[in-house]
Amino acid sequence: MWSAGKRGLAALLLVALAAFFIFAPGIVERQRNVIDGEPLPAISAEAQALHDTLLIVDLHGDTLLWDRDLNARAERGHMDLPRLQDGNVALQVFSSVTKTPRGQNYDGNSGDTDNITLLAIGQLQPVRTWTSLLERTLYHGEKLREAVDASDGALVMVAPGRALDALVSDAQQMRPDTVFAMLSVEGLHNLEGDLANLVVLHEAGVGMAGLTHFFDNELAGSMHGIERGGLTAMGRDAVIRMEELGIIVDIAHCSEACVAEILAMARRPVVSSHGGVQATCDINRNLSDEQIRGVAATGGVIGIGYWPGAVCDTSPAAIVRAMRHVRDLVGPEYVALGSDFDGNVTARFDTSQLVQVTQALMDDGWKEADIRKVMGENALRVLSDGIRPIGAYQPRPDGTEEIILGPMPPTLPGPGDR
Repeated sequence: MWSAGKRGLAALLLVALAAFFIFAPGIVERQRNVIDGEPLPAISAEAQALHDTLLIVDLHGDTLLWDRDLNARAERGHMDLPRLQDGNVALQVFSSVTKTPRGQNYDGNSGDTDNITLLAIGQLQPVRTWTSLLERTLYHGEKLREAVDASDGALVMVAPGRALDALVSDAQQMRPDTVFAMLSVEGLHNLEGDLANLVVLHEAGVGMAGLTHFFDNELAGSMHGIERGGLTAMGRDAVIRMEELGIIVDIAHCSEACVAEILAMARRPVVSSHGGVQATCDINRNLSDEQIRGVAATGGVIGIGYWPGAVCDTSPAAIVRAMRHVRDLVGPEYVALGSDFDGNVTARFDTSQLVQVTQALMDDGWKEADIRKVMGENALRVLSDGIRPIGAYQPRPDGTEEIILGPMPPTLPGPGDR
């Protein structure tokens, strides 16, 4: 029999554990996703009127990583459904982050450690997510679908494989506050060594994926890794298979060699979902002019972020400086939004205040037609085209369809094989 003292101690420990699981995830997020509180420019009536008519697409947000209800307005972080509606966002790409290294930085990280495991346990996620990177993405997809089901039609999941430009337009005419959601992946280490898992991800709703995140993996080198090599044989096969399935290839975080090889072999538009340009913010996270030209040559887009690592500031004017460089180099058709909201970043504003970008574009002298392109039309064009599979459809007995792919093509030669 336990003494009264031991029972009291056990009860105290249980209370402490309960407090940890209830409060710790929110405390961590408040420390990671910050709004810096610096002054913002006043919004003119003209900018607000234009903004209210825009079709807005953001190519990257990490909200699914955090333990909160996507349908509820939160007092922390940068994004949720009410704030997306306030910002007039038509389509938000939600990323699945499955592994990040301890001491994460832009200069050099190994994949030997992982912060997300402790986060998964601390958030009391299903036990299957504690040890499997693939299961973490599948869980993020489930969270997104649950939010869609609970949104009373205000949040709509984009199904890969179907054109969405007309879908978005029609839905917003019926209900202007509709927000579409697409699932992406930040680093294909979640394949767990098996390319067949690309089909699993596609069926779970993944429409875009980056090969790497902050460390080298079995597909490619990361710009922030140790070796920073190019595509491996598995990586080259993954790019081929992604293009067939209709999973858009995202070069964000890829090493220079990785980016060069993807651009050289791409048969479909390539995206840089979130980042900046070295011409206005000389950090290795950002794209060189050669890389910008390469993305444009594929017909893809470059999503400009809002945090210091992307634009060396958090001001709307700094965001537009990066956009202007891309426009002047390759044209306004290749500029897009890639906020990285809720991605362990500091920003000047949250998604409810996206009119700040519209105002900054107007202040910089952009034409209305080009503002419309940058704020969403360019991204919508690439997403709508890119998620259409190359393979053929075959009906299933339950009335759904599956994509029929041919055998895996032979591995393309890498630079060292030529």
